[in-house]
Amino acid sequence: MIWPFDQFTSPRSPSRGTIETIYGMIVTQAREPAFYQKLGVEDTVNGRFEMIVLHLWMVLRRAREDSENTAFVQMLFDHFCSDLDANLREMGVGDLAVPKRMQKFGEAFYGRSAAYDRALADEDDPRGAMTKTLCRNVLNGFGMDNAKQLEGYVQDTIAKLARVDAAALRSGRFSFPAVPAAN
Repeated sequence: MIWPFDQFTSPRSPSRGTIETIYGMIVTQAREPAFYQKLGVEDTVNGRFEMIVLHLWMVLRRAREDSENTAFVQMLFDHFCSDLDANLREMGVGDLAVPKRMQKFGEAFYGRSAAYDRALADEDDPRGAMTKTLCRNVLNGFGMDNAKQLEGYVQDTIAKLARVDAAALRSGRFSFPAVPAAN
């Protein structure tokens, strides 16, 4: 008999603790003070959300390149959703409003992810497209110079993650590059 739940016991599925660690790495990097103090990201709930989404997108983008990371991708995204839900409740959002807010967060995540993917796929000017996308989404349309710095950081992060093998990614054996200082 074939065990129908082998995906849950696969060595390619990281433990809950590992997912929490990796998500913690993403959040810690997204909260790096230089993004807010030097690159003009607003130090608000929305600004921090944008930075978490950006970092989560970069990690998930890399993870999706390997078919063996399917469970990892889902577990990491589910943890992101659980964290958002818990934060909403901690901020006092009522039980009836949480699902509507979560839907908006999901739409925002998928919208940002699609925009970042399109920017990277822009064959005419991928760096310029990403800069404009980051300026619009992360910097609320202000600070093109800061957006260029952020775009360089995104390219460095994508390149660094590309050098991480699937097993190292799933186990959290990777790091993010340093945040650039604004010119």
